[in-house]
Amino acid sequence: MTGKILVSACLMGHAVRYDGRSKPLVHPAIDRWREEGRLITICPEMSAGMAVPRPPAEIADGATGEDVLAGTARVMEITGGDVTAEFRQAAENALALATETGCRYALLIDGSPSCGSGFIYDGTFSGGRQNGRGVTAALLKQAGIEVYSDREIDLLVERLKVAD
Repeated sequence: MTGKILVSACLMGHAVRYDGRSKPLVHPAIDRWREEGRLITICPEMSAGMAVPRPPAEIADGATGEDVLAGTARVMEITGGDVTAEFRQAAENALALATETGCRYALLIDGSPSCGSGFIYDGTFSGGRQNGRGVTAALLKQAGIEVYSDREIDLLVERLKVAD
């Protein structure tokens, strides 16, 4: 076993999403990885002190997590609140945890302005999706951690077969 996996807390059944819910990911690999002690769970937003529930947030103006990290985009709540600093802190906290615990992989919930890795919402709060990464997913990828969305768990399973 060569790599630990940073995993979104909501995928592990923790009610930490903005709406106070979870999105448990049911897959035989999750149970196996849990038994092997490979899973390191985090909700980046909660690690940065954000409340549950909290207003929905999206990266503004069709930008991406990379843009937020570069300082050229903001993360905004539907109420108009600017939570860019919190999302940047959330990403830093996730990277620090991944580094401290030896995570070489991350399994993150798609769509989130933090954890999205295949798609994020377009910043209009209309349900429009775009390809891109959230702030945490972007920072982890920049640090060399392989990031997979919940929809890509089978790809991660195959990747770990090669790595182990």
